[in-house]
Amino acid sequence: MLSEHYTLAAAIGFLLTILSFLMVSKSQQKIVYRRLSSWTSFISPQRPTSSSITPPRSVSPDKKAPVNAPPPADYKDIFPPWRRESLSIARGDKCLDAGSEIPESLVSERLIPFTADYRICKSPASTYTPMGISLAEVASLGDFTDYAELSGVPLPEPYQDFKIETALPRPYRPLRWGYHQTMSLNRLQTDWWLELEKSYAERIQERKELFDKNGTMVLDFLPGSELGCKEVMEMALQFLCARYPQYFSLSNSEDQGYVFHNGILHNQTIIRDMHPLHVLLENVPEDFAVMIRNPDDGYYYFRAGILCSSLGWSVASKLGMQLKEIHSPIPDYKEKMEFSMDRYFSKLPTARPIQRGSWGLEVDTPLFMPPGDPHEKYREVQLPETELPLSRIHLRVDWQTLRRLPLSGAIIFNFKALFTPVEDFRL
Repeated sequence: MLSEHYTLAAAIGFLLTILSFLMVSKSQQKIVYRRLSSWTSFISPQRPTSSSITPPRSVSPDKKAPVNAPPPADYKDIFPPWRRESLSIARGDKCLDAGSEIPESLVSERLIPFTADYRICKSPASTYTPMGISLAEVASLGDFTDYAELSGVPLPEPYQDFKIETALPRPYRPLRWGYHQTMSLNRLQTDWWLELEKSYAERIQERKELFDKNGTMVLDFLPGSELGCKEVMEMALQFLCARYPQYFSLSNSEDQGYVFHNGILHNQTIIRDMHPLHVLLENVPEDFAVMIRNPDDGYYYFRAGILCSSLGWSVASKLGMQLKEIHSPIPDYKEKMEFSMDRYFSKLPTARPIQRGSWGLEVDTPLFMPPGDPHEKYREVQLPETELPLSRIHLRVDWQTLRRLPLSGAIIFNFKALFTPVEDFRL
């Protein structure tokens, strides 16, 4: 009899619970249901329910879903982030216009033409770079201005214990077990933008010989790249002087202007006597590609560069191309990366330079291998060890950085090649 009362009470309680559940709102019902589900799984453990949002595998593996390939975007009216507020600090004054707000619509109407030399443009006070800075303001900043303030990237800490005679490169190892084609970007460690090692003098000499032999295949520039080339050269020399003050310095005089003093090579470079890319060739053992925004479409084009460590391409074969044209030989670039790269270039701020690495195995240590180079034959066949011993195989790492310049708005690809004999790796 007592059990019947308990059964009846339980039935009435269950009925009241159901009625209460039906009377609450849908959102409250969902909360109650989730709690009941979690209690049930705790009391009666079963195979866990997957929380993955990955869609099920297609039943038609031959049909590839489109990846990262939306319709072409319109970047004509999209400008990179501006830092006009830094102008007055960089100039060391409080001029009326420096740092003041300027409408994007005005800048869009009065952008410097794509192929124009900023030094000889008419109406410099009313002609602007994509960074919203007038050419008159650029001129007022002078040479070797405060790029750290303008960009938001501080100069590096001095590397006081550095000795060029024993310096080794950091062991860059951008390796992953699973391969996924992505941009693989990481924030740049700014103290290591340009890194020197004990082969500095030999590498500089090798690069100069490559230019003497190949000319515009390794160094060239197009109209409209003048400001970008000047900026990257001045920023690179400022970096070397701040990072390695025991070896490099800058002086300024009325008769010679700015002079870069190189204590490793025991020479000096009069800056105004040569093109900025040649200044880099003489003093910095790394490659630089200058990408300029075209005001007609908002996309970025390769307009100047010094590239002594490219494999399968050269400055001559890529100069003038849009970003997607440069990367067209890369498998799946259009489907998987083109949209992301174009969008990233349009929005990259000056204060967030990035780094990435690519790698491959090479026979010997070829630094520059243009299209048709005889060394390419090693990539076409697999030779037996009797003809190609392991001692000739090297891991080649191309360590790359990417940053926006604060005045021109140009984007700089900067990279260097490092070789490690495969036999040096431990098993």
